[in-house]
Amino acid sequence: MDIDLARTFLEIVRLGSLMAAAEKLHVTQTAITARVQKLESHLNCRLFIRNRTGAKLTSDGEAFVVFANQLVQTWDAARRELPLPDGYRHVLRVGAEMSLCNPLMLSWVREIRNAIPDYALHAEVKDGDVLMKEVERGVLDAALVYQPAYWPGLQVEELLEEKLILVRVVGKPDPYVYIDWGPSFREQHDAAMPEKSRAAVAFNLGPFALQYILDNGGSGYFRTRVVQSWLDRGVLERVPLAPEFSYPTYLVYARDNPSATLQRAFELLREIAREKGDWSQRWDPSV
Repeated sequence: MDIDLARTFLEIVRLGSLMAAAEKLHVTQTAITARVQKLESHLNCRLFIRNRTGAKLTSDGEAFVVFANQLVQTWDAARRELPLPDGYRHVLRVGAEMSLCNPLMLSWVREIRNAIPDYALHAEVKDGDVLMKEVERGVLDAALVYQPAYWPGLQVEELLEEKLILVRVVGKPDPYVYIDWGPSFREQHDAAMPEKSRAAVAFNLGPFALQYILDNGGSGYFRTRVVQSWLDRGVLERVPLAPEFSYPTYLVYARDNPSATLQRAFELLREIAREKGDWSQRWDPSV
């Protein structure tokens, strides 16, 4: 299908009329109408109800919005990434959530480059739900996420079993900083510690929260590996008798991808996950 048909459809949805879409795309309204008719013919359904005030989506049109966005995004990704760099015949595409990019994702990228030098490598950092959809569509070969969805055709493998533990800065334990680790954590945390469910300081990203309490004092829940080096150095200490929460990391990939190279990349990742290193995630402001 001509990708311009999907782009035209989305412009009409955004702007609310065929005339406005024609002005935005610098074509005639007749051309826009022809594109809509061609698209509706391809799909064998009506997408818009047109009237004097504009164009309103039908139920089929509303359903097609998701697919049109996927078509355009996939095509744009292909245009960005092709042709491959000189000397490379293949590419691995991997992704991770923000809190997993340092050091896990960085270490994985380094090991892939060392062990599989004949493959180009594209790494992305995005929200977990976006990563899952891109793995499902084949845009990504694999992704590292915290809370995967169990969809047909996707393999969900637990890579790391970690805990979220409550720690505080030695000598400066206040304020309590609420870190939003997702729906499961919120439910368990707020049930176990309702008095701390409404904190004056809150973050939705662990590395930001850790940087904050290291610089300003405070306490909060963090992944065990991330704070271990700070516990060992006496900068942080565990809060006695505080509840602990499970927070595993998952590797997600398509079951029907038999690539030996991808399996090799997974083995490298599993080796990294078994290692004990500095996962502190403290950011150097001078970099």
